[in-house]
Amino acid sequence: MIRKPKNQEKMQPWGIPILMGLRKSIFLWSGILLFGMLQGCGIKKSLNNRPDVSKYTNEIPEKIVVNDSTFTQGNNFLTKNKYGLWELYVEGNPFERGLANGNLTQALYYKQEKVFLDKVNSLVPGEGQQNFLTAFLKWYNRNMYRHISEEYKAEIYGISRYASTDFNDLAPPYLRSLYLHGAHDIGHALQDLMLVGCTSFAVWDEKSEDGNLLIGRNFDFYAGDAFAEEKIIAFMNPEEGHKFMSVTWGGFIGVVSGMNNQGLTVTINAGKSKIPLAAKTPISIVTREILQYASTIDEAIAIAKKREVFVSEAIMVGSASDGKAVVIEVSPNNFGVYEVENSSALICANHFQSDAYKKDRRNLKTIEESHTTYRFNRMTELLDSEEKVTPSEAVSILRNREGVNNKDIGYGNEKALNQLLAHHGIVFQPAQLKVWVSANPYQLGAFVCYDLNEIFKNRKDNPSLVSLSVEHKTIPASPFLNTEAYKNYEKYRKLEGDLEATIETEKLQTSLNAEKLIALNPAYWKAYYLVGRYYFEIGNYEKAAENLTEALKKEIPSQDEVELVEKYLRKTKRKLK
Repeated sequence: MIRKPKNQEKMQPWGIPILMGLRKSIFLWSGILLFGMLQGCGIKKSLNNRPDVSKYTNEIPEKIVVNDSTFTQGNNFLTKNKYGLWELYVEGNPFERGLANGNLTQALYYKQEKVFLDKVNSLVPGEGQQNFLTAFLKWYNRNMYRHISEEYKAEIYGISRYASTDFNDLAPPYLRSLYLHGAHDIGHALQDLMLVGCTSFAVWDEKSEDGNLLIGRNFDFYAGDAFAEEKIIAFMNPEEGHKFMSVTWGGFIGVVSGMNNQGLTVTINAGKSKIPLAAKTPISIVTREILQYASTIDEAIAIAKKREVFVSEAIMVGSASDGKAVVIEVSPNNFGVYEVENSSALICANHFQSDAYKKDRRNLKTIEESHTTYRFNRMTELLDSEEKVTPSEAVSILRNREGVNNKDIGYGNEKALNQLLAHHGIVFQPAQLKVWVSANPYQLGAFVCYDLNEIFKNRKDNPSLVSLSVEHKTIPASPFLNTEAYKNYEKYRKLEGDLEATIETEKLQTSLNAEKLIALNPAYWKAYYLVGRYYFEIGNYEKAAENLTEALKKEIPSQDEVELVEKYLRKTKRKLK
């Protein structure tokens, strides 16, 4: 056994979860928090604020368990299709929707919350640190309730009535649910993680098969494998506004990918943010409002403009009535809209493109030093190679694992459109009100088709006991799932996690077969880096130098990671002198 040097910095786990940013950042905010504690009145108001639901009835129909994967409650229902996707239909006023949603998805809600909060506990394990985190969240979220409409607070409150009490140490159910709607924004703001390294595109006119708008996107959000296991395709029929669908999870009413029955779509892509002093409107709530109340691009822009956000985000909005898509770029202190000129293809990665951000320092740094430009260029290359894009071709593009010029950059590389970690992939045909959503794993499973025209028709007193999907329109799972390469990648992911954990510990085994990592994913820079790090820790500096040098020859996603590899190579060379 070799002992790790005391001053060894900790490895950043691959696929780092959102709350990692909190573990690394919240203690830098001690002075701010202490000041905030002195402003106790503001915190107290937020802790005691509850939506007024007195105008809504508390009486809801009984939940009927048809079987272990089908449940009804009045006209609302939840069923699981053969591809493993849950299909949820909910209607009514805000409180009714929340109650029905919480009641039907209670087991899924509990599982999702447990997965997320267990991750928090693993990242912030000490009781004192957890207490600090709890105090910090209460202070940081002190103004959030002012920036969420009474409608959505009532819906969240209804869901929270079915929340578990197991996690009340963090916050009571309603506040906890409110906080979790801003979890992405908070992690993004505090650590500038940009964990949602998504890529999306839209084509229309001569670039799509039928001349109508076609949109595809990967939601490359990763908070652990378990977080993506129970995806919900929610079909919402609100008392006010438009009917819509979105891809979601238990307890979450926000929208990350969705389309309404007017043929308007929204998807989100994270951008660079500075750290604000308080949470405001979560991005997913802004996009929820757009989906529920907008039918055109201008209406979507008007809604986005009136909401104060606390992180930077690109919102791609597609509109059947406008026949095109634009990107609304929002941040705490700026606002822009990007549309393409003399083109019928729009691409969005994780940098801003509108004139409003042309001189933005953070945006320029993102373009220069991260993997967003590379993915943008790869998407451009793939779209240019297609004369007219069909839904099936859109899925193939979203599943693409190669780099620019079809270069093998290794599986799981953030420079790829398909990073093999996506929560979901999705394709929209707004004019036809059709949408395809990927089943697990990642965006490699079947893309299941749904027709909003059919789903929202004849819903009166007609809870569905069968899948809402259009089976004959389903796009089959990727053949890659049946290859040895895919099996090796899954083995690689496990071994990568084990090796990272090993490097984190105080004791390292000299007998570990670290180089198996490279054999499983030979084109991937991270494999060589981790093997190099391992050899560095056990004192085999020749092997360390060899592997770190090889890592630098591969496609490394960001300048920060290039500098990390270079730093350890310098350390290794000093040891060899």
